[in-house]
Order: sequence, then structure tokens, then C-alpha cells
Amino acid sequence: MLLALSLQDFVIADRVRLEFARGFSVLTGETGAGKSMLVDALTLVLGGRADSAAVRTGRERAEVSAEFDASNLAPLKTWLGDNDLAGEGGECILRRVIDAGGRSRAYINGRPCTAAQLREAGEQLVDIHGQHEYQSLVRAASQRRLLDGYAGAIETAAEVERLHRRWRELADARARALENAQALADERERLDWQVRELKQLAITETEWDELQADHGRLAHAATLIEGVEASLDALSEGEGACLATVNGVVSRLKQLATHDPALKEVLDVLEPAEIQLQEAGYALRHYRQRLDLDPDRLREVEARLEAVVGMARKYRVGPRELPQKQQELTARLERIAEGLDAEALAREEAAAREACVVQARKLTKARTKAAAELASQVTAAMQQLAMAGGRFEVALTPLDEPSAGGLEQIEFLVTAHAGGTPRPIAKVASGGELSRLSLALQTVASRVADVPTLVFDEVDAGIGGGVAEIVGRMLQALGRSRQVLCITHLPQVAAAADNQWRVAKRAVKGETLSSVDPLEGDARVDEIARMLGGVKITDTTRRHAAEMLGTTAR
Repeated sequence: MLLALSLQDFVIADRVRLEFARGFSVLTGETGAGKSMLVDALTLVLGGRADSAAVRTGRERAEVSAEFDASNLAPLKTWLGDNDLAGEGGECILRRVIDAGGRSRAYINGRPCTAAQLREAGEQLVDIHGQHEYQSLVRAASQRRLLDGYAGAIETAAEVERLHRRWRELADARARALENAQALADERERLDWQVRELKQLAITETEWDELQADHGRLAHAATLIEGVEASLDALSEGEGACLATVNGVVSRLKQLATHDPALKEVLDVLEPAEIQLQEAGYALRHYRQRLDLDPDRLREVEARLEAVVGMARKYRVGPRELPQKQQELTARLERIAEGLDAEALAREEAAAREACVVQARKLTKARTKAAAELASQVTAAMQQLAMAGGRFEVALTPLDEPSAGGLEQIEFLVTAHAGGTPRPIAKVASGGELSRLSLALQTVASRVADVPTLVFDEVDAGIGGGVAEIVGRMLQALGRSRQVLCITHLPQVAAAADNQWRVAKRAVKGETLSSVDPLEGDARVDEIARMLGGVKITDTTRRHAAEMLGTTAR
């Protein structure tokens, strides 16, 4: 449940903190005092769209944070852990910061996160019903989502949509393949010839570098032989070779070192040099033995290089990229072959359709059961909301073909009076009836939801009198199992609440600021009286307010 909501420099709030309790709570106040601002703040911190207009005039940034008790929400705790966003104990703290330029930052339990992650967490914590939400009741998509939510089938519906999309993609692919069959056949023939040509060349990934090395050696074989022999003569095999000279110097210095040990330092330098010169001589002789003038091999390597370069030029790639080009053309050839296999495409399409239908049948079963239950409970709620004798139904009309929404069209039907024939909501319900029907649907659907906190933003607009009192009692009853927050102008609804806050505007140094104060005792009586009596509050109005609070108290 929501424990606290804190605002700093948000719209017309400088620093506001509300600490919430269990049960049914209301926020009241004059029009324009900032009641809906609190819902906007909560929407923002739950991942809603950020807007620079949320920053109080003259301030650099606005900040909103919400603290929740999530100790009993196992799925949320698992999600937080999986995303490295877990907090201490059972608390979950969401925070959103917006600067004057409209950029925002989001945090969960002090760790940076995305707005999408805020939304995902928020959907498990709070369900907000806006004051104009009833207008969406006339839309088929909204009716379908509401029924699926009541049936606990949101995930099943999403899976049906995914499978339907996959089926349609395969159907479209098969249609395109049939339309382009000749073009694909021509491309396959061309690719087949190209792949065979590259296979015949049979160049490996390392061959190009090996060919270049071989060509460099063979093309300069005579120069290499001449240079190596001259080097061997100078080093060890010719008259006056340096190795013999160094050997003589080393031998003489060894004799002299017996007379003066200081010469040992020179020997320590020369002796390793002597060994290295010997090793160099061995290496040059071994290299010379492998060198041959081989004009035939040179011609063979040059012909291979020319073939590889010509093929690379033809396919507009580097010589080293030819093996990769062959792999790409082979893969494309295989895909085209599959695309031209009409029977295989038809089998794949049929399998995808069947998978969609199987899942859609599960969805239909859940919807059928939920539709009857929802209709019964909403009809019962309507009897209390000035629609005595009215009836609510959920029509499930089978479709000829599976759709992204399942195997049936969903339509909410209603008659507001006894004896009437239920017809589509948009055709028979007035604005006031839609508002009351929306409240009935929301309260009924909320009973099966897993979200612990429900927020109603003036969904009681357009009703009054005895109906308003019933609405208050409905929300009060809902508050026994959930935390319910409601913004209202109706004294009958406010009087039914367990807790009440008053939102007011005040002028501070030329600025208009919003304040929120908890109400108890006489202060709450005065606020209910204001809602009842308007500008001038009389003793009679106060007595009426006190009577209302006493009547609706638990």
C-alpha cells in the first residue's frame, strides 16, 4: 500500500508530504486548489510522461517520491530482485526528478532506472481511475481489456495477440512468395551459378596471405640466394670472416685475462656475441638449403593470384572477403529455396494458425466464465446507483476467423431501466449513466485485481443525493480489502471516508501555493459543511455535516 507521497516544487506545491493510512481516504477542497495535481504527481512517479510544465515557476527542477509497503507483494519483490532494484525490508520507494527543460530521471529504491521500469513496478502497486475514464467504455478495445483483466487473462490475451501476429506474418510471406515465384526462381538460378563458381575457386580464409608470401619469396629467389651467400661469406665462410676474427680475439683475451682479471668484463660481452654469430651462421645455411629457383611454381602462384583478384573484382569485395561472400550467397540461396517450397510454407502457416486458435480457445473459456460473473455483479451494483431494474450484459460474438483479440467480438450491453432490451452502451447510456456504470465496473473489477492501492479521481462526477451516499458506501466497503484514495466534491462520499485531507491554495510572497492538511474532529465537520453549504456555513449546515459523519462512521 501507499505509505507516503512527497512533492517538491511540483506545479503549485513547494514542499508537500502526505502520509496515508489503510482503508478509504478522500482528498477534498475548492475547485483549482490542486487536488488533481496530487494524482498527476502520483501518475508521474509511476512512470507517466514527464513535462517541464510540472516544474514550479522559477525553479530548476521538480521532484516526486512515493513510498510503498511491498512486503506482501511477492511478484514485485521478485521483479525488483531480478532487476537489481530491491530495497531494504518490505519498502519500495519510487522517485522521479524533472528539470525545467523537461528531462527526467527515475529511481527505484535509490537506484537509477528507466521510466518503463517505473511503469512496470507501478502497475503492481497502484491502479488509477481517471474522472473521464468512463468515456473509454464505449470503445471495443477498452471493453475487451476490462473483461480480460477481470478474468485474470491479460497474459493469455497478450499471447494470443503475439501468435496471431506470427500467423499473419507467415501468411503474408507465403502470399509474397507466390506472387514473386518467377523472380525468386530467376534469383535462385543466378545464385546457384555464383555459388558453384566460388566453390570451384575454393579459396580458403588464409590462402590469400599465404599466396602473397609465396609470391614474394619466389619472385625474388635469385636476389635472396645471392644475398644469403654473400652474408655467409662475410659471417663465417669467406676469407677474413668476422666469426673467425671474433674467435681469435676471444682466445687471445682469455690468455691475457690470466694476467689481468679486469679483461673478464670484456670477455663477458664478446663470448655471447660469438655464440650469436655462430647461431646466425647456422640459420643462414639452413635457409639457403631451402631456397631454389622454381619458375614453374612462380608461374603457378601468379596464375592463382590473378584468378583470386579477378573473382574479387567481379564480386566487388577484397580477396580476403571471398570466403565470406560465398557463405552469404549460400545462405541466401537456401532461404530462397525454402521460400519457393509452397507446401512447406503452407504447413508452417497452418501450424501457426492452429497455435493461435488453441491459445484463443483458452482465452474464450476464461472470458465466457468471467462475462457471466461480471454481468451479474455489475447488474447488482447498478441497482444501487439509481438504475433500478437495469441490466448489464457482456456479449461474446464468435468471429469467422481468429483475430488479434481472440475468437470473439466483445461488446458491453446495458439497459438502464426495467423491461428494456440491453443494447450497446454507446447507443443507450447518457453521460451520467456512463459515469455510474463506469464506477460500478471499476469497483467490481477492482475486487479481483492484485493491485493493493486504488485511486479514483472524481469518478463520482455527475451524481448526487442518495446515489452519492451509495457511492460513498461502495467505496467504503471496497476500502475494507484495499487501500482506496478518492478525490471528490461530494460531501456524501467524503463523509464515508476513514481519512480525509483538505487541499487548499494560499498566497505566499506573491506566489500561489497548494497545501494539504489532514482533517479530524471539528475541522472535518467544517470541511463537510463547506461542501454542503457553499460560501456561508451555518450551524444547521454543521449539524448536518456532523450527522452525516456519524451516520457513515463504522
